[in-house]
Amino acid sequence: MTSGRMVVDGRFELRERLGSGGMGTVWRALDLALEREVALKEVRFDDAGAPDPALARQLRERVMREARALARVDHPNVVTIHHIVDSPELPHPWLVMELVRGRSLQDRLADGPLTPAEGAAVGRGVLGALRAVHAAGICHRDVKPANVLLRADGTPVLTDFGIAVLEDASRVTATGGLVGSPEYIAPERLHGLEGDPASDLWSLGLLLYVAVEGGNPLRRTTAAATLAAVMTAELPPPHRAGPLAPVLRALLVRDPAARPAADQVDRMLAEAAATSGPATPPPMTPPMTPPMTPPPFPAAAWSPPPATAPGGARPRRGPRVAAVAAAGAAVFVVALVAAAVIVLPRVVDASRNAAGPPAPTASGGGASATARAREAAEPATLLTPAGIREVIEKVSAASGSTQFAELTVFPDRADADAPVRGRRAAFDNYTYEKGADAAVRSGPSVAITTGDAKVDPAKFDWDALPALLRRAERTLKVPKPTSVYVIVRAAWTFNGDAPTVFVYRSDDYGGGYLAVNLKGRVIKTIASDA
Repeated sequence: MTSGRMVVDGRFELRERLGSGGMGTVWRALDLALEREVALKEVRFDDAGAPDPALARQLRERVMREARALARVDHPNVVTIHHIVDSPELPHPWLVMELVRGRSLQDRLADGPLTPAEGAAVGRGVLGALRAVHAAGICHRDVKPANVLLRADGTPVLTDFGIAVLEDASRVTATGGLVGSPEYIAPERLHGLEGDPASDLWSLGLLLYVAVEGGNPLRRTTAAATLAAVMTAELPPPHRAGPLAPVLRALLVRDPAARPAADQVDRMLAEAAATSGPATPPPMTPPMTPPMTPPPFPAAAWSPPPATAPGGARPRRGPRVAAVAAAGAAVFVVALVAAAVIVLPRVVDASRNAAGPPAPTASGGGASATARAREAAEPATLLTPAGIREVIEKVSAASGSTQFAELTVFPDRADADAPVRGRRAAFDNYTYEKGADAAVRSGPSVAITTGDAKVDPAKFDWDALPALLRRAERTLKVPKPTSVYVIVRAAWTFNGDAPTVFVYRSDDYGGGYLAVNLKGRVIKTIASDA
């Protein structure tokens, strides 16, 4: 400690917390030796969900690999690493990195889509970074807007190499996990093809699509459904891309061999930039318009979002210095742990999962007794004891099973991964819309499992749910959630691989959850940092 602040390695004085991600926290710090500000990434393996020592060792190796990978590249569009602090006296390593003064592309896109010229400029910068790292034998594997920071002049900087694959190094995740962000994963990676630079070009193409169109057409309400869409769904033609459209069409083809080489993509982006006029750097401060929330994108019907966002949006936080590597990064890590089911985490569509029950319908004096009885019998939301039991009944009837690998219930719909009869560790996904006559099989589940762990959700004390929802409202620090939902999982590491229920509340800035055992007792509370 010095001047009331924590000092790491006797040299780096922590000044301000900048953000948290899947593998720890990023701080603004002062390098006391060189008297310059830097970003310190505090890599906490417990935050990444790694209580198992073997998995923790894998994650530590990944962090060291990240540092070595970055140290090999000197490029203006690649974040610079200055130093590594990894000592037996410290519980976890620290990465000392360049402090990029700006904000992420994800934050910029919350203000609205880029113009084709802006998209082409950002695309050329990110492509330049990818060409540099590919030349060094590195595949990034997680190219997405949250991992692109914008300097004050609009120059994009590619960050977060924590899940990079070195072509000349052993791959610690080759036999036990799928790593990346589900919406941006290249299709071939879902078929086991790793380490191909063309996969990063697919992700770049999708990043540019999202940047100019205003939303991701592959996003679904669950990670499993999103990955299924990555493998099979047709991308709707872009409406706003203009001269950038040929680049998107060239990059977003499922055969990696059919994608153009990086130098050809660079020429195409240069032509798009010239055709669409001069690009102005994305603004450093948010304009005086409310942020735009991307709409849901059903597989069969997609249309571009409105040019301006609807009023009444939640005011955005003021601009802050964007940190390297973990600021806003939601790294999607699925590790196969023995005798447990690790199911892909749910990706919540905020626009469809509004918190709380819908407003009650007024029943006038002329309403029939039958209609009033129907209103009383049918729950206003599925997040009630009666609503959950209705979901279990409908999904069980459709799937022929009373046990599931996972069940997720939103106020207006639900989905479940049910076992396929006669096939061990194989699951189908079923969806149920509130008020529907039956649940519907949506296709094979992309849930990654080991063994055949399942849970009967009917064994949970659902009468405790109203009290749990009230407790979540009091304790999770999400006063105005955009999403409230419940997940039942067959196994959870922190509960001794026992079945566990999670009660979630989240908003545009994050969220928290209660973890509950089958008797309705809260065993862990994770509140939002907001």
